[in-house]
Amino acid sequence: MESGAIKYMLITIDDYFDLDKIIESGQTFRAKEIEHNLYRFISLGNVLYIAKTNFDDKTYEVSCKKEEWDKFWYNYFDLGRNYSKIKLYDEFATKCFEESKGIRILVQDPLEMLISFIISQRKSIPAIRSSIEKICQRFGTRISTEHENDLYLFPTINQLSKATEDELNECKTGYRTPYIIDAINTLNNNPSFLDKGYCMRDEDLLEHLKTIKGVGTKVANCIALFAYNRLSLAPIDTWINKIIEEYYNGNSPFSKYKENAGIIQQYMFYYAITHKKTI
Repeated sequence: MESGAIKYMLITIDDYFDLDKIIESGQTFRAKEIEHNLYRFISLGNVLYIAKTNFDDKTYEVSCKKEEWDKFWYNYFDLGRNYSKIKLYDEFATKCFEESKGIRILVQDPLEMLISFIISQRKSIPAIRSSIEKICQRFGTRISTEHENDLYLFPTINQLSKATEDELNECKTGYRTPYIIDAINTLNNNPSFLDKGYCMRDEDLLEHLKTIKGVGTKVANCIALFAYNRLSLAPIDTWINKIIEEYYNGNSPFSKYKENAGIIQQYMFYYAITHKKTI
């Protein structure tokens, strides 16, 4: 990496960690590889550039100081959890793990996850990314980094409050536009709505999120998993339903994984979207 004005730091990650798989796993829609072996993650106003080094497969170069890494990005990548110690209980889960290991459950911004997964309904991952990027460019704060001159933060609730229905439609939100507006109004009327979720039990958190129009069981589970790190929750979408029917005789396998159910779900989801012809 060319360090430019920032001094890059070397970090070591001893557990499974694969940037490509994390980006393609359907849990984040703004992270990307901006050039060969240079990856960008952006969350809550923080921007990270990260690259593999030639030293070994555990050493990475990151564009932040140790304090920022320790306080924000270490938790963002869920590095306090050892994914290599997760037990697998059946042949298909093991097969998914072998192809998906390196995925980690990111701890992301609840507002971004709420809007993103409302948009995600009946959209492909590229279409979700495109719509979210349009929202960021339209309403978010523009910043400049040593690698990108025009980068936009995900908008705050105050910035989103200025969005009109026509402006959101121009961001290709389609029939989800009224749901986004309802979410914005809910958060404006109850500014602590998302923060309250951190103190709730899983079941209560899901019901809390479902009070927003357009947030059903699957979307609520996605928000809970990818924003609140509720790893015992496993979102069930079309692909996971196909896996349950095809490989588990219609019986969900996730209850036996308990606090790791969400991780196993991600392994299976990634396997499904990379093996569409065989699922």
